[in-house]
Amino acid sequence: MIVADTNLVSYLLIEGEQTAAVRRVWAKEPDWFLPPLWRSEFLNVLATAHRADVISRDQALLAWERAKALFGTGEVEPLGEDVLNIAIERGVSAYDAQFVAVAEMLGLDLVTADKRICKRCPHVAVSIENFLAAISRDHFPTQVPRKTRR
Repeated sequence: MIVADTNLVSYLLIEGEQTAAVRRVWAKEPDWFLPPLWRSEFLNVLATAHRADVISRDQALLAWERAKALFGTGEVEPLGEDVLNIAIERGVSAYDAQFVAVAEMLGLDLVTADKRICKRCPHVAVSIENFLAAISRDHFPTQVPRKTRR
């Protein structure tokens, strides 16, 4: 289980340069939690991508439906006080602080492509690359030597 930010949702559902890496994250860890804010942020990503001719209206609507199906049940509302404290203490936006607060609340990693969040909140935030490297080490340990016969 991880907390994912809206960037991960976007990279998973809109083909781009990070899509392959985020699909590997999904393959290794498909249980994603997000604050409800992800919905507004993702809708904005879809609208922006459509205006930039990256995706069609039908593709945007399909991505929205897929996102709701995949992540609608994994929403966790952070406490406003926690969000405000994180934003003030860590120097991140209140929007980003919501994802950090959910990660802290659940005791999970926040996997993100946002370098600023990784730098300001290293106690919970991990980059896509570092997450994949860590999960690969955890799942593919070095070979353990056999017992010797006596």
